[in-house]
Amino acid sequence: METTSPEVRVDAYIRNVANAINKVKNEGIKNEIIEIAEAYLRDSMYYLSKGDVFTALATIAYAEGLLDALKLLGMTHFTWDKTDELIQRARNKIFVAGTFEIIHPGHIAYLRQAWSLGRVVAVVARDSTVRRVKNRDIVIPENQRLEVLSNIIYVHKARLGYEGDMFKVVEEEKPNIILLGPNQPFNEEFIMRELRRRGLDNIQVIRFNDYVDCPLCSTTKILKAISNKFNQG
Repeated sequence: METTSPEVRVDAYIRNVANAINKVKNEGIKNEIIEIAEAYLRDSMYYLSKGDVFTALATIAYAEGLLDALKLLGMTHFTWDKTDELIQRARNKIFVAGTFEIIHPGHIAYLRQAWSLGRVVAVVARDSTVRRVKNRDIVIPENQRLEVLSNIIYVHKARLGYEGDMFKVVEEEKPNIILLGPNQPFNEEFIMRELRRRGLDNIQVIRFNDYVDCPLCSTTKILKAISNKFNQG
């Protein structure tokens, strides 16, 4: 029988509370208690991403207590999810990668979707890789991009990729799922063939296809808008 680590159990606990909050909000309930529960949820996700399991457990228990109080008062009628599926999801390792140069709503939606599938390992492209692939100089250096990504609550672990061989980091992390972003120019079939060649044929490759509708949901658009703003007149 597979042993479930405290980290995985707390991760599943957090996911259960997150799902419950969504159910309550879908009932049309919005009040200060829900806002406080969401704040505890965000705290728990942050502490768990930093490896502080005990503080994550304490804060998510506060959130659960608030939701249960709403149920006892008859203000909501949600049911808690079964833990087995949530524990399995918490065991999953989800691999995402990108430049993450200027974080925008598209990035957040991508990382949120990855978190909904499991623990997120986010790989930041090296400066040299960005220059080669995008044919332009990088604006935000790799270590700064890594620092920002490391402090997003949906990310369990952030690390730099390798120059040249983008599959080397996949071999080291051995994720369950590789989640591609909607605009990433990688072919799923090519990735799966390369994974099979390296003996990693148990990894699932899927694409997040939900585009976020906002005026500046790409780094290129943001940089162009900044340039136009400062070059006016």
